Amino acid sequence: MDFPTDTPFLVAHGGDLNGERWLLKTSLLIGRGPDCDIIIPSRQVSRHHARLSREGGQTVLEDLGSKNGTFCNGQSVRIAVVLQEGDIIQIALAQQFVYLTSDATMPLEGDISLGSKMGAVAGGTNPVMQRQLYLEKESRRVWIRGQEVQPPLSVAQFALLDVLYQHEGEVVSRPEVITAVWGKENAIGVSEQALDALVRRLRDRLAAHDPSHNYVVTVRGHGLRLDNPAV
Repeated sequence: MDFPTDTPFLVAHGGDLNGERWLLKTSLLIGRGPDCDIIIPSRQVSRHHARLSREGGQTVLEDLGSKNGTFCNGQSVRIAVVLQEGDIIQIALAQQFVYLTSDATMPLEGDISLGSKMGAVAGGTNPVMQRQLYLEKESRRVWIRGQEVQPPLSVAQFALLDVLYQHEGEVVSRPEVITAVWGKENAIGVSEQALDALVRRLRDRLAAHDPSHNYVVTVRGHGLRLDNPAV
């Protein structure tokens, strides 16, 4: 499909819509509803989830009060944001898009490289939003299978999950975990029992949202690791 030279467009990356493209003339409504311009057939997606609009030569992305969130380059969209060339848009954990303008240099055939924008969010590993558990550090929010963990985790629970999340797939030693959660100055006084109790509480909170999977794994004699499967 040939696009006009002065009109931006979206390209779907991964998911059910992988490789499809949409021209952005005035606006695009994204959601699960049949009246949307881009329909994402997933229960994680709200009926009217997000909208892209052309305003004064710029493209604006807004979340329409969705249950599971809209993200731009890994950051939650809570107020309307102006898109830039190559921005990565994520709808819940269901579908990813790349925003391109007419002079884009990003390849349009085959796999689309998400570049450094998503890499920075993922800490150089696989895109975090393609995993069953997603953690947003700045807001201290956690999602499992597209559902936000509510009420929010306690400060200690979040700190424990965060250190494992930052070292996804790696074993983090118990002393390292204790230091990350309680701080270097207080680490000496923290008992093994206190850490075990915190791990149990975190597991219980995560299991309440996904009882089928154990995300926090104990590696006996070594430490803890996060088992976070792909979506």
